[in-house]
Amino acid sequence: MKLTVFGATGGVGREMVRQALTSGHQVTAVVRDPARLDITGPGLEVHRADLGDVPSLRAAVAGRDAVLSGLGARSRKDAGIAARLTRGVLSALEAEQVRRLVVVSAAPVGPKAEGEGPLDRAVLGIVSAVLKDIYVDLAEMEAELARSATDWTVVRPPRLQDKPLTGVYRKVVGGFPPKGRFIGRADVAHAMLAAVEDEGTVKQGVGVAY
Repeated sequence: MKLTVFGATGGVGREMVRQALTSGHQVTAVVRDPARLDITGPGLEVHRADLGDVPSLRAAVAGRDAVLSGLGARSRKDAGIAARLTRGVLSALEAEQVRRLVVVSAAPVGPKAEGEGPLDRAVLGIVSAVLKDIYVDLAEMEAELARSATDWTVVRPPRLQDKPLTGVYRKVVGGFPPKGRFIGRADVAHAMLAAVEDEGTVKQGVGVAY
């Protein structure tokens, strides 16, 4: 496939680029600073763009089979960035008539897991309070997706870890795995790439965790 990856220098975005290339896809990695992307290889095009510049974004998504986004705040001071940047991506997709979009969000934005115990509820409550602004931003981003004409999928992981790719994790479409507290960034990327061709995830949130 021909894929475009936004947020390609982030933890999940970099893994999406690496795994997509390994699988033989053609990848356009959209970055603000090409020097921050330490991946090379056949099939990779690095597209430098200001994410607020819709004409530049249109060039990055034109003719693509699907677009994946790892965009999001890296700290509380960046809260608001996910919704704002995703609006630009959606405008570019609409202009170029590209429909398939897979985006990373976060577990606290989606529905609670069935059978969630008191400890899990307490931990989630603390995390949600500390990172409230980031989750409000992601919820707004998800609302933008729901209002769009795209065939979107939102992948919602819990706490992210830097772990090697395993390809072994739990997935719940429309919900979240019980007692799912961690997952590696590489496996989130794996789940996002798998969702691209999974029609059962279109216009759905997908909870992933170990």
